[in-house]
Amino acid sequence: MKFAIIKERKNPPDRRVVFSPVTLAEARKRFPDVEFIVESSDIRVFPDEAYEAEGFEVTDDVSDADVMIGVKEVPIKNLIPNKKYFYFSHTIKKQPYNRKLLRAMLEKNIEMYDHETIIKENGARLIGFGRYAGLVGAYNGFRALGLRDGLFELPKVESLADLNEVKAELDKITIPNIKILLTGTGKVAYGAKEILDHLGIKEISDALYLTSDFNEPVYVMADVMEYAKRKDGKVGDKFEFYKDPSGYESNFMAYAKVTDYFIAGHFYGNNAPYLFTRDDAKHPDFRINLVADVSCDIDGPVASTIRSSTIADPFYGYHPETEKEVAFDAQGAITVMAVDNLPCELPKDASEGFGETFVEHVIPAFFNEDENGILNRAKITTGEGELTERFSYLQNYVDGKA
Repeated sequence: MKFAIIKERKNPPDRRVVFSPVTLAEARKRFPDVEFIVESSDIRVFPDEAYEAEGFEVTDDVSDADVMIGVKEVPIKNLIPNKKYFYFSHTIKKQPYNRKLLRAMLEKNIEMYDHETIIKENGARLIGFGRYAGLVGAYNGFRALGLRDGLFELPKVESLADLNEVKAELDKITIPNIKILLTGTGKVAYGAKEILDHLGIKEISDALYLTSDFNEPVYVMADVMEYAKRKDGKVGDKFEFYKDPSGYESNFMAYAKVTDYFIAGHFYGNNAPYLFTRDDAKHPDFRINLVADVSCDIDGPVASTIRSSTIADPFYGYHPETEKEVAFDAQGAITVMAVDNLPCELPKDASEGFGETFVEHVIPAFFNEDENGILNRAKITTGEGELTERFSYLQNYVDGKA
């Protein structure tokens, strides 16, 4: 079996790759019967020469490979029929802008595996760039704070070599006496937590956060059962919420009244209650003035996220009274960081971390008869022009009826 590391062709350019040269060498060592080749790229964070130095063939033609492995969507014109593909297709939530891409994969008899659907039996994701989104998102929020309030200046993450340099920059600043809310308990949230802990910010209990004032910066990490509650007043259950959140409503205002900086690291599912609405943001007790929305659902659960921002221009302001975008440092505005491709700012570390988990969980499935069901759960299209049973709900989307 031959695996190809394909060139990223989506615009804007993405410098990440699934395998660094060193990780790819480790994969070859663990799976000697696999042949790995690398499609030449002039934008990848690791140059072609780094792969050649590890003994890999670097070529402009990878059409003889069986499995194509990339990061972002492959342009339709570059899809090779009758192959297996791994990349983030951004189709499983019926994203309108990628309907044609899914149709093309069906028409070309492609067997599609989405990185986002590589999960454990309980639904937890096995691989992804979540940790790095959380790391960069939390850092960017502090960068906005420093610029807006004239406290300090942090450089952009994309100008730094790696995570070590990011943390070295954080060592130079002092965080003011603010209260920070971090939502979520997954890889994104723990990436953000890594930044908060590196800064030496004290983590406190939910009860203390909601009831006490402090003379130092503090943060709380809130799970979904803290910021959502059952409508009937009964005790909530997280797993019940994940299956069907329709019986729940937001309990977020309790936090909004005592929070300065909100880091949104949660996963937002269909039919879940909004965390805060535009009307909530108008409330005189609403205190949040800075949001790092790592989850970045537009016009969704975080009302101030009215659009995504970019690495080049990461901050904007949301004025609660007018519900309009203003300058990020405008008087009375909520400063918003809503970059939707945060791991791209840290491509080296993100690529290394992603590849290690891919080698650990995905490649073995090709050789152990998929004993853990990794490939079976992740497969979106059969390779015979049809959706798999698990993703049959996408048929209306493919047909243009959704």
